Amino acid sequence: THSNIRNRQTVASTTCKELSVKSPEQKTKRSQGDFVQLFPLEISLKIFSELDIRSLCNASMTCRSWNRTIENCDNLWKPHCLSIRVVCQREIDGDRGNGYSWKVTLLRNYWKSKVKNEWLSGKYSNIHSRSGLPEKSMYPMDVDTWGEILEAELERKEVQIRVLYRRN
Repeated sequence: THSNIRNRQTVASTTCKELSVKSPEQKTKRSQGDFVQLFPLEISLKIFSELDIRSLCNASMTCRSWNRTIENCDNLWKPHCLSIRVVCQREIDGDRGNGYSWKVTLLRNYWKSKVKNEWLSGKYSNIHSRSGLPEKSMYPMDVDTWGEILEAELERKEVQIRVLYRRN
């Protein structure tokens, strides 16, 4: 239910203090080269917060302790999610309003933001047929998104017409 999602989100977005409760034996036993088990949690989170999206995903697959730390600290995903909000504001705000975590919101909108940004920037403005579109140029998008893309395309064409008109 909606309240369960919010409760899970609240737990995930805490400072993850429950992860830092380790006995000294646990820290030395399996921590050979594992900074997450050696350093205080705040230091590990600071290190992970400096990673780009791909590196953060790769780090979460490195070992169990890294995965637990990354998966249980939703705020690590927030800056990445906010960076794609520039392109997918409606989608990000909608998902967050529906109780999705930062990570889930990012996963739901990452590829859409990439494709939408390419369309909005005009990368596909001069494609004459579907066969001329690159393989990763399509993504399921709603009517409002296609409306945004069409408006951007029309504005681009207006500018081109004005430039041509001024030259003549």
